[in-house]
Formats: sequence, C-alpha cells, structure tokens
Amino acid sequence: MRFQDAAKDARAVVYAGIQADPLVARLAGLLVGASPAERWMARAVMNGQRSDLETWRRIFPSLFGEAAPAALRARAEALLAAALEVANRGEEARSQYRGAVVEALTAQLLARRAGPVRRERRVLFDGVRAEIHPYDVTVEAEARPEVYDCKWGARGINADVLNQLDDARANAAAEESVLAVALVVFDAGRSCQLRLARSTTPHRETRLVAIETLDAL
Repeated sequence: MRFQDAAKDARAVVYAGIQADPLVARLAGLLVGASPAERWMARAVMNGQRSDLETWRRIFPSLFGEAAPAALRARAEALLAAALEVANRGEEARSQYRGAVVEALTAQLLARRAGPVRRERRVLFDGVRAEIHPYDVTVEAEARPEVYDCKWGARGINADVLNQLDDARANAAAEESVLAVALVVFDAGRSCQLRLARSTTPHRETRLVAIETLDAL
C-alpha cells in the first residue's frame, strides 16, 4: 500500500484554486474552535439563503443576543461574515467552496492529533487498478494510515463514495495492513444514518463523522 498525488486534470486545477482561497482556510479555522450552535449557524448561512446580517442575528439570539458574552458574539460575528461570503457566491462556486471548507476543516481537526495530513491523494495497491478520484484528506502514518472523504450534506453519500472507501479498506487488509476509512459529513448524524440505511453498498467498516461529532476527529 502506498500513497500518490492525484493527477492534475482541468477540474483539479480549478478546484485547487478554490482550495487555496484564503476564505476557505479562514472559515475552516473559525469552525475548528466553534461551538455546535456556531457550526449549525454556519451551515444554515452557507446553504445560500442570502439573508442579511441582521436577519441571521435574529435567527440565532443565543449567539448574537445581549445575553451572549462579548467574546462569543465577536467569534460568531466573524464566522457569520465568512459564511455569508460563501453564501453570496454563485450556485456552482458556492457548492465547491462548501466542499473545500469541509475538507479544510477535517484536515485542521486531524492535524491536532495526527500527521502528516495530506490532501488530494490516491492509495495504490499492488495488482489493483488505481481509483480515478483521490481521497480528500489522508493521514499517512506508517503505523495506522487513514483516508477520509468529505461531503457537505447527507445527499453526497452515494454508492461510489462508499465503494471506494470499503474497497480501499479491503485491499489493505489483503496486504495484511490496517487502513482506517471514514466519511466526514457536515450535516446531521440522523440524516446521514437515514441515507446509509437505504444503501446496500458495504459500509459497516466505514466510520461516519457528522457535524455533531466533528471534534472526535
């Protein structure tokens, strides 16, 4: 088992530009230390409702009301402003930015306890055809490597994603190696579980990390 950089096709080049946008790293950095309420607020805003600042402040009084500590309000304001920057982009760009934010958030959370953390990498096995699509985030520790696919919402969980993760785990096992595989979804765990319950694709050995359990990374 070995890791390799993904091929730089046209799609990858365009997406790399989005990943490198300072907005992505700034928003991910704010989400790393965010409370559950702040993460839910950011998700709602980035869904693209295009509401103004004052409307969102009224929707989340526990974050922006007078009873909230000043430090909490300041952090929530910074997160709200960054999330609105994503929301106010065009539909296609907004979707790509949201995905990049979830990947960057996953990488930053993993970097707190594991390393090295890499992005856009493929996993290769002897005698097995390489997957075309790379994994969003990888931890390439020799003792226990890990691969992660990241999704904005539960609707992003599909057979292709689940098969790729489970195949990688099985191929590693065939080489007498242990490869931890996981799916990170910036959505409610219940929504993800309902989506998985309707899937016949093998996923029992794939760890699910939803918005409520992000800090477990």
